[in-house]
Amino acid sequence: MNLKSSVKRWSTGIAALLLALSLAACGNNTKDNSAATQPETSKQETTQPAAAESLKTAYPLTLQDATGQSFTFKEAPKHIVSVSPAETEALFAIGLNDEIVGVSDYDDYPETAKSKPKMGGIMKPNEEAIIAAQPDVVFTGISMSEEAVKKLRELSIPIFKTDPKNVDDVIKNIETYGQITDHQAEAKKVVDQMKAEESAVVEAVKSLSDDQKKKVYIEFSPGWTVGKGEFMDELISLAGGINVASDTQGWSEISEEKIIKDNPDVILYAKSVIDDKTKKGLGDIIKGRSGWDQITAVKNGAVIGLDDNLLSRPGPRVTQGLQEVAKAIYPDLFK
Repeated sequence: MNLKSSVKRWSTGIAALLLALSLAACGNNTKDNSAATQPETSKQETTQPAAAESLKTAYPLTLQDATGQSFTFKEAPKHIVSVSPAETEALFAIGLNDEIVGVSDYDDYPETAKSKPKMGGIMKPNEEAIIAAQPDVVFTGISMSEEAVKKLRELSIPIFKTDPKNVDDVIKNIETYGQITDHQAEAKKVVDQMKAEESAVVEAVKSLSDDQKKKVYIEFSPGWTVGKGEFMDELISLAGGINVASDTQGWSEISEEKIIKDNPDVILYAKSVIDDKTKKGLGDIIKGRSGWDQITAVKNGAVIGLDDNLLSRPGPRVTQGLQEVAKAIYPDLFK
């Protein structure tokens, strides 16, 4: 199974996590293009600070996205498209239901997102649908490559990309959405809750000594795991575990022999993932591999399926995902 299909799957249900590539669209906004404009030059301009006391955004607001592209918002966007499930969750969480005019085909949370007009896939959005929606801004996340973003921008689509690598990045992105949309107070409530959930986990595992920390292997799609430099790896660390793939970087195909040698105490997987070829669930695939019955996690029944979306979406529920990871690794600490 290639990475693109695996990503598309979990991002769906997302059957979970991650990354990959592609496009979107929007252009000559005859309706009202005063909300977001993309300067021809990418030089950074001074961002107007929001008044800390009132949490109101001062416009015009200029800032950069993860690609270094500079955006100027003359006012709060009135029409927003999101082609990333994580971004969609964040935008709804800060109260932008009325402003959201389109979401990706895989956006299924909150329930209201299912009734929004569909803009195509997370890696290859429907350019015509997005253009017809006439958004002031299009938000996308980790699943779209910079190359794909560039192609969309060539169609004059104001696409704002994020690329969170850790929980702090996710929090900062939500604060940025609040600033762009003048929903800073709502964003602060979401962020405060996320910080509280993260702190509760960190506090619960802080007394673990190095020899008490469990080795953890995580598989989000058949044959794929995650190493350093991505938020899912950080979830394991924050939860007091040791990622056996931490000697690798980013998303990578696994070596079955290496996992056997690493002998993880706990194996986590995206529980809704079904292999296209065998039609088997990921848990059954993992436990059925040759030699894996000798791994401590398999022998002790510590092969645990987690909610794909909580595990894989770097949005406002990522700290709930952290809680689930921590409970799976150290059930005695989280009764």
